[in-house]
Amino acid sequence: MKVLTIKEPWASLIINGYKKYEFRSWKTNYRGRILIHTSLNIEKNMLDRFKDYDIKYQPGCIIGEATLTDCILVDSKFKEYLNELDPIVYAKSNHVEKYAWKLENIKKYDKSVPCKGKLGLWNYEED
Repeated sequence: MKVLTIKEPWASLIINGYKKYEFRSWKTNYRGRILIHTSLNIEKNMLDRFKDYDIKYQPGCIIGEATLTDCILVDSKFKEYLNELDPIVYAKSNHVEKYAWKLENIKKYDKSVPCKGKLGLWNYEED
């Protein structure tokens, strides 16, 4: 199973239905089911932005899954679309936002699965 490790608060924003695009500096041709894994690192300078959201952070865990359906080159028109979609969630982050990975069929797990993450899109063997 493919897995994407994402720093908090971004991973929990996805799993809780607030964020439908994950940004990367690189594109992917992969389409299909992916597990969402939270990095051990939390971007503390971003937490205040989402203090009014009802989110519990769980670093170092697989917290859900989604279907990766598209990889979109982010241009000014797409940035405008994102700002209209949600100006708080899609405001400037600390990352290069060159490609938007569109996530659908997002499912939050009732029980998270602790595990080590990796860079890039990686494989996880389910027991």
